[in-house]
Amino acid sequence: MGDQNFKPAWWLPSPHLQTLWPAFFKKRHSLDLIPEQVELDDGDFVDLCWSKKTSDRTVLVLHGLEGSLDSHYANGIMYQLERSGYKAVFMYFRGCSGRINRLPRAYHSGDTGDIEAVVEHIKNKTGHYPYGIVGYSLGANALLKWLGETGGNNPIQKAVAVSVPFTLHDAAKRLEKGVSKIYREHLLSSLKTTYIEKFKQITSPLDVEVKQLKSFWEYDDKVTAPLHGFAGAKDYYERSSSRQYLKDIQVPTRIIHALDDPFMYRTTVPDEKELSRFINFLPVKHGGHVGFVSGNTPFSAYSWSEKKVIEFLDNRNVT
Repeated sequence: MGDQNFKPAWWLPSPHLQTLWPAFFKKRHSLDLIPEQVELDDGDFVDLCWSKKTSDRTVLVLHGLEGSLDSHYANGIMYQLERSGYKAVFMYFRGCSGRINRLPRAYHSGDTGDIEAVVEHIKNKTGHYPYGIVGYSLGANALLKWLGETGGNNPIQKAVAVSVPFTLHDAAKRLEKGVSKIYREHLLSSLKTTYIEKFKQITSPLDVEVKQLKSFWEYDDKVTAPLHGFAGAKDYYERSSSRQYLKDIQVPTRIIHALDDPFMYRTTVPDEKELSRFINFLPVKHGGHVGFVSGNTPFSAYSWSEKKVIEFLDNRNVT
């Protein structure tokens, strides 16, 4: 447990700089991908983007809250996976691809059904299950929850989860504190805009004025929970948090996490006794939220977490 070889860029000394710099300044690579619309059993759809690379090892990538293929971490890992010989597939959660999904429901931190549907779709399309899955933030939480739910029946061979909000209630509270409010404002604004645009086109089952919702707790209590069958924010957070599922994971899984992550508290991180023997946990002191930027200058900057993702997928003996 643990890894001490991450050296944060000296010019990004705080967790907030580690979090924000790559979002604004990290190089985006040109990706030549094939889009696909996948029909779901409930009548809705999700969008995928496929690498054109030929490989018998497919890796599925899951984004974070309101993320997309343009998110710095998604663009970066898709590029690195292709360079390393994998066939990368990016999955947009419902409504995140720029196209409004058909049903009132959207996606959430504990939504494992769509992940499972896409995994089966990949199997049917390629003839084999994905070799691995890489999840970030919300996508990482959903990934770990799914791995725990399926236990020994899970068909993939490797998984990597980066910057996981292990306890959702902690994350909602932490984003109300100090500088972290800037992330809350950005993400909540995006969620509310998406909601408003969507329900201009279809009828909302909710009687709520989303513009008045000021916190994640309020939004999740009034929107996320009722749209997805939860009794309220408390019920949603308790049932969807991945921390309780870690002990049941039976797929070799690497978790990369910064102890100064501004999206959560230090106590949000699970103890070693909560981890199954299949988990390779890499907690580092610094790195922010999906940051992990290293390098002597901005021009030589690189993502340490991307290197650790590829290392784990490549090494069949690392558990």
